[in-house]
Amino acid sequence: DKTDFEGKEQILAETRFLRAYFTFELVKWFGPLPLSGDKRFVLGDETSIPRSPVSEVYDQIESDLQYAIQHLDYTAPQVGRATKGAAQALLGKAYLYQEQFQESAEVLTDLINNGPYHLYGTQEGEDYTNLFEFVGENSAESVFEIQYTGEEGAGFGCLQCSEGNVAVGFQGIRNYTGPLFESGYSFNVPVQEVYDAFSEEDIRRDYSILDIEAWAAETGASYSEGYKHTGYFNRKYLPRKNENQGDTNLTQPNNYRSIRYADVLLMAAEALLRGNIDEGRARTYLNMVRERAGLQPVTETGGNLLATLYNERRLELVGEGHRFFDLVRTGRAAQEIEGFTTGKNELFPVPLEEIEFSQGNWSQNPGY
Repeated sequence: DKTDFEGKEQILAETRFLRAYFTFELVKWFGPLPLSGDKRFVLGDETSIPRSPVSEVYDQIESDLQYAIQHLDYTAPQVGRATKGAAQALLGKAYLYQEQFQESAEVLTDLINNGPYHLYGTQEGEDYTNLFEFVGENSAESVFEIQYTGEEGAGFGCLQCSEGNVAVGFQGIRNYTGPLFESGYSFNVPVQEVYDAFSEEDIRRDYSILDIEAWAAETGASYSEGYKHTGYFNRKYLPRKNENQGDTNLTQPNNYRSIRYADVLLMAAEALLRGNIDEGRARTYLNMVRERAGLQPVTETGGNLLATLYNERRLELVGEGHRFFDLVRTGRAAQEIEGFTTGKNELFPVPLEEIEFSQGNWSQNPGY
């Protein structure tokens, strides 16, 4: 703040967006967080700064995103940097997590009406089946996308040093030989139940979840079964054949689509519906997503429409890291997740290293 230079407001806005983004991820996982405002954390603060209540954490997130919205454009000067649309989408999501439906609906509706986004595959020259291929990266559906590269090597001694998408390698098919994909460790595999949740006419199914037995029969590919093999893989984030360097399990260049326009439409629909604001518009947004998937429009109302909307989020966003948090924030986790303990499993345990580092100032989450 002591130096003026061209582009200063944009850099501050991008920085505050990123702070909001990472803070939102942390509060979803761990609940109350230590906050220092705009003051830099220094050694020693960990023993004196307490974990702030969740409400105060969200206050900071909202403030940061409102600043970003005011000072960013819809088009970034460089691909992958924060935009006004990304800030609006994240703010709408933060409001939704707090059940502030009116505020969520307003910011998301503004984004839908004025932003430059559309559902990929609905305009000339686009094919939905390419959405999670390299050609589909940074498309008009991507509201915020994490950029990765395979041009730098990496090692297991410093996973966080990798500029590749480490999660992709871990989800790959074990000892795979065949077209399109590279091998991996066969972690995080989908189960039969989620595959069966898709209808036969839903074009998303086979481009979201790979049936490895059917794929091997069709292409002649070979593979080994990993631990708790289900026969299915998260196709969205399987490693694709590419020229990545070093340990290929750690340097996959697949970008992560953090916020997609489909998510924006479904969040807006939920806010409009749960807030008793505009059921008709909620249904319209929901049907836009369904139409892209090759499905018929729904006509349900009330609770039946909400149930359909929840199911649509599950199918549209499968394998993208949203399902658990959707179940928690809507109070459905205990009935949907085997072994889930209410009052405990809504949050993850604080890592022991953090508790020891703070000399006990940051206590463990309840139940752990």
